[in-house]
Amino acid sequence: MRRMRSILIFVLWLSSGNILAQVGGQRVEANAASLDAQAEKHALQILSKLTERVIVSAADAMPADKYGFAPTDGEFKGVHTFSQMVKHLSATNYILAAAALGEEPPADAGDELGPEAVRTKAEILNYLTGSFARLDKAIEAVGQKNVPVKSSPISPLKGAEVTRLALVVESLAHAFDHYGQMVEYLRMNGVVPPASRP
Repeated sequence: MRRMRSILIFVLWLSSGNILAQVGGQRVEANAASLDAQAEKHALQILSKLTERVIVSAADAMPADKYGFAPTDGEFKGVHTFSQMVKHLSATNYILAAAALGEEPPADAGDELGPEAVRTKAEILNYLTGSFARLDKAIEAVGQKNVPVKSSPISPLKGAEVTRLALVVESLAHAFDHYGQMVEYLRMNGVVPPASRP
């Protein structure tokens, strides 16, 4: 768990200089340090696979009969159920990956809620793994000038701020935010998250 956070922080740190330079409209001279698309792509692929592994294993670890669980004790009024959270995470991956590929978001992603027809644990796990496959396509396009990038209504990045790299990083950061919530839901149900097991 600590290693994953360290890797995420490292990749975000590596990306931040390039993202800030792009946002600020600064131009990097040809012989100065610049974005190495292959190195960025490779780092993102590693982080994406790590993220996918811990999130899919956590989603799989929750028993099917607990997918409807939402905490009720304390300040949890109106929070998503476990299944809604996993679908939301997945829909966000699909939406941001589409923007990174210059495409319209999938119609069934809804307002970040995911398809209504996806209900069972098996269907939700398929939707989740499919969302990471789509994110992998967006990562593959990092550095490709012939693949357009669009802004997304769910992203705080607008206009010239939008880059493929930034959308992918945003999606991974969002996924890890929900992973933390998934861990809490698992532990509230007596399940030790697979990434925390010896």
